[in-house]
Amino acid sequence: MAPDNVHRQAAHERQARNRWMAETDFSRAPFTIAWEITRACAFSCVHCRADAQHRRNPAELTTEEGYALIDRLTEFGSPILVFTGGDPMMRRDLFELIKYADAAGLRCSLTPTATALPTVARLRRAQQAGVRRIALSLDAPLPEVHDDFRKVAGSWERTMTILRSAKSLGISTQVNTTVTSHNVDLLPEMVTFVQEVGAVQWSVFFLVPMGRGQQLSMISPQQHEEVLVWLYELSRAGGFDVKATAAPMYRRVAAQRGAGGSAIGAGFAFHDGLDRPAQGVNDGRGFLFISHLGDVMPSGFLPIIAGNVRRDDVVDIYRNHPLFRGLRDPERLTGKCGVCEFRDVCGGQRGRAYAVTGDPFASDPACAYVPSGWTA
Repeated sequence: MAPDNVHRQAAHERQARNRWMAETDFSRAPFTIAWEITRACAFSCVHCRADAQHRRNPAELTTEEGYALIDRLTEFGSPILVFTGGDPMMRRDLFELIKYADAAGLRCSLTPTATALPTVARLRRAQQAGVRRIALSLDAPLPEVHDDFRKVAGSWERTMTILRSAKSLGISTQVNTTVTSHNVDLLPEMVTFVQEVGAVQWSVFFLVPMGRGQQLSMISPQQHEEVLVWLYELSRAGGFDVKATAAPMYRRVAAQRGAGGSAIGAGFAFHDGLDRPAQGVNDGRGFLFISHLGDVMPSGFLPIIAGNVRRDDVVDIYRNHPLFRGLRDPERLTGKCGVCEFRDVCGGQRGRAYAVTGDPFASDPACAYVPSGWTA
């Protein structure tokens, strides 16, 4: 294709995505879909949501079932499809699945584990198949802290090697950091490493205590608030985007500090090339999770099964299942979240509420904010 035609096609694709984003209604389509294509993983990370296993489950969705699933996901438009796990590189058909999804118009992202599998050659294959972003976990600036967290000696150095390799190939990279009481004081030291590997985004994940993550201590509500304020100030410095994952109250923090004050968007502006929405994504509201066995849930951190793609229509589940519809209805929220003036902007992290209280509509126990209309 001639260079001018390539540029025109790229511009056309950007315009199409922008129209899709402008028209996206989270009651009709998610922005992000995470597909746990396998639960197999060589690591035993102490925070693991999935209780990952060392061997693949023979009941995983097959390649053909994966293709059929991808075909249905295109009904949503062009959401981001995250190939995750476990370790997605433990599936031999990974690149075929990515290529199929990319050809179908889905925007593919990959979250490999820092093992020997993500070689330069495999990273290049992922790139050629259509991966637009890879994300790796780096939980501390010190190898000994990160390696203890991941329970694999040398995993810190391997993570840095993979990130540098991706940078050399021109693959957009994202650094994920899980915040717990073990590393909260080390977060400022992480900035240098995010910059060094040229990450376009730092996704700071606030622990949801489930799976092996139940063994860890969440930071306190006040610590959550302090970290979120610090992240907001960091985001204003530029250099890379900052995303607070499993912490929708970050949008409230930003709105309170004058980041535009929008009732929906809180003034966010992302520059990572994924056309992120102004409205807040939350479990079941802009987000959809599909397990390695085909179970459909609002997210991997809200493990309430609403159906299975082998017998149910994933599009119908997202749009019409009572659980998903309830999660998109602010009137269903209870406690502080139910009376909070920021509930449309934030809504609280539904997975954390469920993990701690057993009620997905309860208040987020990590939030320190006291709404004006709240009386305990």
